[in-house]
Amino acid sequence: MASLEAEAGYAVPGFSYWQLDDDETTPELKWPLNVAVYDTMRRQDAQVISVLRAVTLPIRRTEWRIDQNGASDEVAQFVAENLNLPLAGVARTAPPARTRDRFSWQEHLRLALLMLPFGHSFFEQTYRYQGGRYHLRKLGWRPPRTIKHIEVAADGGLVAIEQDGVGAKRARMGVDRLVAYVNDREGGNWLGASLLRPAYKYWILKDRVLRLQAQTLDRNGMGVPVYKSPEPPERLHGDELEAWQRKEIDSGLKLARSFRSGNQAGASIANTASVELLGVKGTLPDADKPIRYYDEQIARAVLAHFLNLGTETGSWALGSTFAEFFTLSLQTVANQIADVATQHIVEDLVDINFGPEVPAPRVVFDEIGSRHPVTAEAIRALIDCGALTADDDLETYIRTVYGLPELDPSTARERTTKETENASQTAG
Repeated sequence: MASLEAEAGYAVPGFSYWQLDDDETTPELKWPLNVAVYDTMRRQDAQVISVLRAVTLPIRRTEWRIDQNGASDEVAQFVAENLNLPLAGVARTAPPARTRDRFSWQEHLRLALLMLPFGHSFFEQTYRYQGGRYHLRKLGWRPPRTIKHIEVAADGGLVAIEQDGVGAKRARMGVDRLVAYVNDREGGNWLGASLLRPAYKYWILKDRVLRLQAQTLDRNGMGVPVYKSPEPPERLHGDELEAWQRKEIDSGLKLARSFRSGNQAGASIANTASVELLGVKGTLPDADKPIRYYDEQIARAVLAHFLNLGTETGSWALGSTFAEFFTLSLQTVANQIADVATQHIVEDLVDINFGPEVPAPRVVFDEIGSRHPVTAEAIRALIDCGALTADDDLETYIRTVYGLPELDPSTARERTTKETENASQTAG
């Protein structure tokens, strides 16, 4: 009987990362060339930047916390302090007075989300030994353009990555020191898939049309100068006539090429000569429509249909449906980040300091889009039903949100009996 613990099959044929991208048919999108392409896309195109920010900013903006998840108070508090995140269900304490040399979850999250444009985002764990425990000092980001080799086991598990080092030697980092965020990983493909891959075709076509549009405006915005020479003198014949015509053509060409628009622009020509600014006869191609179409398809690639509202659909009628569907996709991305952070940051931290058998907390986040606007009516309803207690902190918050002056105890006035009765009747 075959062993129940050993795998007979494999996820990576030949144990080589070079075989992972064989399905990619576009040469410039084969790794590692695709890293530079996706970097150009996210830096130069306004629509690409918009869709990436639409995906990443809500995930970065939502509240992230540490859920105790059955762990002891000591372990949960230790993890929360190391990740600089609040504990779920516990009132937020004052932030640390100094943040230098402390781990920043927000910065880590920003860099982790780069797995979306590049397909992968790797971090190396670094600790600081203090007070008898290992504290998380930083997760060093390893830029995709610097990664030169990915070592994968036969079962598809990550073994190590190699990075450009100093001189001829490469820096090798084993999986025990790595945190790997990979988008749409399949089998042993730890390169992942870029969120921008379906948009590449439309991005490059749009870039060509934009260049063509700029050339069209440049050449036809003013018109093309055309010089017509005067009639040649009747006395010229043969070689003299040919030489005269050649001279006129050369001088006319020089005049046309140096023609510029502006307040000081002008030309001086012979009596019967002429200079005309000629444009294209007929209708110029409309580049706006294909550019708008390519922008729509780029947004479709990341389910950001709402970015096309007013152009693709012509109205905002489907806005809520598009936004809800898009929000669900963001929840999925955030869930993936939370799972990886729990397994390879939190559990590693607990294993090192408390042992592998100790229950570990987990990283969680507030549901994206679940926040409601703070209104005076909502606050009053929460206080009246007993769900909220009116205290000094709440008053300070309300004054800050609504731009009211700070509380001055010396000028504070107590409610009159009539005001108290009216408030009770209204609440009743």
